[in-house]
Amino acid sequence: MDTMQQPPRPARKVNNISPKLVIWIIVAIVLVMLVLSSFFVVDQTEQAVVLRLGKYNRTVGPGLQTKIPLGIEASYNVPTQVVQTMTFGYRQNNSTSPLFGNTDYTNESLMLTGDLNIIDVQWIVQYKIEDPVKWMFNVESRETTIRDISQSVMNKLVGDLPILAVMTSQRTSIEVEAQDNMQNLFDAFGLGVRVVTVKLQNIVPPVGQVQDAFEDVNKAIQDMNRLINEGKQNYNKIIPSARGEANQIIQIAEGYASERVNQATGDVARFNSVREVYEKSKNITRTRLYIEAMESIINPTSEGSVTLVDKNLANFLPIQMLEGGTK
Repeated sequence: MDTMQQPPRPARKVNNISPKLVIWIIVAIVLVMLVLSSFFVVDQTEQAVVLRLGKYNRTVGPGLQTKIPLGIEASYNVPTQVVQTMTFGYRQNNSTSPLFGNTDYTNESLMLTGDLNIIDVQWIVQYKIEDPVKWMFNVESRETTIRDISQSVMNKLVGDLPILAVMTSQRTSIEVEAQDNMQNLFDAFGLGVRVVTVKLQNIVPPVGQVQDAFEDVNKAIQDMNRLINEGKQNYNKIIPSARGEANQIIQIAEGYASERVNQATGDVARFNSVREVYEKSKNITRTRLYIEAMESIINPTSEGSVTLVDKNLANFLPIQMLEGGTK
């Protein structure tokens, strides 16, 4: 069977693109890329370091900045207004609370104190980048350097103190000295950073037998302090009372001594006056003293008469009982 011949299909029209158009499109794309790569944005918390052919050229502040494209100039934004936090002994696991965490990094925090005790010290270092050029070029491993210096300083300070001082009275002193020492070392290395604060977190003995033994020691110390306080309380109660009684007795004794001294002084003065008179007229004075002595022995009655002889012979001797005499 003869096949029927179909009419040929019409040829498609080929749209020929002009080479000039292609060139213009490429040129436009290149221009757009050049324009876009000539601008960069610096945030309010940053400064940008601009390098020209790999060499430092300038530092620019926040805002829209320009640079030479085609890789001739490169910019690196450095967060100079942000306080950065570095933790030791743990890592924060909550982005909203950068100062706390519970991840274990005891290889950083275990230290030996001055009294040869092992202690787990966790702390943070907060710092700001002040010189972006130094930060970019002076030290290669910047964060590793900060971490190593901080650990070295803290180990030195803790190693010079006993464990109880580290945990109680010397915490603030350690923080201040650590901040100063770290800042001096960072300046010596030319890191271009400023230490904002060093803050001690948890300071505890290692978990296990060491911690249990330390808790027993703490309980014993607390009992000792309690007994000392009770002793001081009793001391403050009893000693002032005893001192008051002693002062009272001393005052009484001093008053009695003054009285006796004054009385003795008066007796001496009276005796001296009698002696002076006696020296002048011994007979008269002797007679007067005899009469005064007899008057003190023989006290006259109310009637003014003295009877020596007992007319009624009521006594064994014929002498009447005298008032003030021996019965």
